[in-house]
Amino acid sequence: MATLTTVRPPAGELPARPKRRRRERPGIKGLRRSLQRHWTLYLLMVVPLIWFAVFKYIPMSNAVLAFKSFNVVKGIWGSPWVGWQNFDLFFHNPVFWNLVKNTFVLSVYTVAASFPIAIILALALNEIRNGLFKRTVQMVTYAPYFISTVVVVSMTILVLSPRLGIVNEGLGFFGVPAIDFLGTPDYFRHIYVWSDVWQTTGYSAVIYLAALSGIDPALHESAKLDGATRLQRIRHVDLPGIMPTAVIILVLAVGNIMAIGFEKAFLLQNPLNLSESEIIATYVYKTGLLNADFSGATAVGLFNSVINLVLLLMVNAIAKRITGNGLWS
Repeated sequence: MATLTTVRPPAGELPARPKRRRRERPGIKGLRRSLQRHWTLYLLMVVPLIWFAVFKYIPMSNAVLAFKSFNVVKGIWGSPWVGWQNFDLFFHNPVFWNLVKNTFVLSVYTVAASFPIAIILALALNEIRNGLFKRTVQMVTYAPYFISTVVVVSMTILVLSPRLGIVNEGLGFFGVPAIDFLGTPDYFRHIYVWSDVWQTTGYSAVIYLAALSGIDPALHESAKLDGATRLQRIRHVDLPGIMPTAVIILVLAVGNIMAIGFEKAFLLQNPLNLSESEIIATYVYKTGLLNADFSGATAVGLFNSVINLVLLLMVNAIAKRITGNGLWS
């Protein structure tokens, strides 16, 4: 009968341990598996990521110009440092508070007017059962979004012209003297906001219509069985269903509250309404390009971006606490 013998290593030598395979972390293993399965989708993401890197993230390094006195010959990185001098000059500029006030009031007015109207339009379209009428209303409200800002401003100027405008022609029919709407500072914000509402409401309503289409029809059927009216179903079924989408859109809108569009404000601007129409964006354009003060314009733009970031974080935190929905879960 054979006997088992154990082989012992020579004295002074340790037994060789078997080699263990190095375990991959679950996250790395899952990422590798996902890359193998969905490599085509990852390949499609390469071009957008490159675009963001080249046109969004790399230019951020040039924000250092806000802390320098720019010299064309020496370039951005060779220009001398001046620290907070450019910010100090802007903060002590006599027009500083007027710029901040105009930008903030115009942005808040735009959000306050456009945000609820888009939701109301989406809820109304969702209740329409006549397909032809619904498609017609959608087309009429959605089409202005594709009109360029220059054309919208040109139409606005022609409609509100004190001599040939349709509005003043109608006022003259009732014996009201012609009004120079674009030459009166008090009318500028109303013209800007409601022309923007006309142009963008239909496009914004599409997002809420998509959210409404995702609501379970069984909820409406249950509400009908309980005797709920149409308004009650809108209040207790539709509005809670689109609330997460509405909160995210509101947070993003408030996050850009100080970055209101430059084109329309600049095109509607004239020396008569400058006290209300001069905002930070138009001031940056005039300072940086017209006056060639690139360092000062960069400082103003950086200040504006920081304010937007702070507002975005604050509103997101408030929305998260109140509704439980936010940009980051």
